[in-house]
This record gives sequence, C-alpha cells and structure tokens, in this order.
Amino acid sequence: MDQKISNALQQCVVHFKIDKPDQAAQLAKDLVAVFESQAPFLEKASRMDALIDDFPEYEELREVLFDLLLLNFFSADASRLESDYLESEEWAKIEDQTIDRGTELLNLLLYLNECADEDIDPDLEDFLREFLLVDEDEFQDEHHIYEPILSRQILVESSYEEIGNAAHTVPSDQELAELFYPMMAFFFEPVPNTEDLREFEQHAPNPDFDRALYQLIVNFK
Repeated sequence: MDQKISNALQQCVVHFKIDKPDQAAQLAKDLVAVFESQAPFLEKASRMDALIDDFPEYEELREVLFDLLLLNFFSADASRLESDYLESEEWAKIEDQTIDRGTELLNLLLYLNECADEDIDPDLEDFLREFLLVDEDEFQDEHHIYEPILSRQILVESSYEEIGNAAHTVPSDQELAELFYPMMAFFFEPVPNTEDLREFEQHAPNPDFDRALYQLIVNFK
C-alpha cells in the first residue's frame, strides 16, 4: 500500500470523529487491512462498504474512501496484473459497475501524484487548466462540474473565512458542493499549521467532514 494513501486514509478517519478516538483507530486499522489485501478490486470495495455499514457514523466518508481505494488499486494492485489490464474487458466491466461511485476528490489526488512526479507545487490554475483542461471544448463536462471553483478562483488569495462564506453559496445539487471548502482551503494553504487548522475548522460549513477531507488531502500531499 502506498504510504501516502495509508497516511491520508488514517488521518481522514481519525479526524472525522475526534470524540471517538478508539473507534476511529479501529476502523482505520480495519480499512488499511482491506486496502492491503490481495483480493480483487470489487471484493475490496464490498469489504470496505461492509465496514462502513458496521460503523454508520462514518457514512459521509464512504465515497471519498472509495476514491482512495481506487487510487490504491492504480498505484499498487494494478502493478501485479498484466500491463494492459486497465484496457481489458474485465476492467471495463468493473468501471461499468462502479460508474456511480467516488467523488471528484480522485481528480485532485491524481493531480497531486503528478505534481510529485514532476516536482512542482500544486496550483489551482494549473489543476484546472493544465490537468483538467476545463477550457478545452472536449472537456466541457469538467468545466461544468468545476464551475463553482472556476467562478470563485480568486478565493485562493483570501482566507478560510471567505472560502467558508463562499461555500455556503454553492448550490447543494452541485457535485462539488461538499468538497468545495476543503479543496479550496488546500489550494489556499497546502501546509497548514496548528493555528491554520483551528481557523479552518472555525469557518467550516460541515466541520467533521471538512476536517477529515482537509486532513486527507494535506497528508496525501
């Protein structure tokens, strides 16, 4: 299991319900075991879902944990399979069965991997226009999905408070509604200190979820 994914997974879970440290630690341990198993991807996904079913307080994390599970498959499991496995009919069937799973967080994590590979600092403009290609005609779906961020891009030069205020203006039916605050906060401050984290939480629209996602992202980086 990739160490960045392990760190992100564990920090996400333990920061979601900070009032239940023992429960969170146990769930994180159980999830790591699922991620590290040699089981097929869909079986891992089923085991992960079963764990969340057993810990229903963590339901909000289900789909972002699926993002991490998928990323772990790309970085670890796929290397054990044939080189063209991701172009195989078997993988196409898996994609069809999981097409409604996960969130846009996966794109950000893939971008951060690319930044690490190229030894560059994450940048919102670069993420939107060079990685997601939101200005290209053939990527207008991404342009629509990321419109809440595109139209509020200047916020990366503002504050947690202003980002939090703007998060309340994102319609709840937008795909990025839940992710907006932690994603924008990351590009505002990718290496938060203790005071930054305190201020982040003070202005979080959904403190438990936002805190968990911010910890996931900054620990993945």
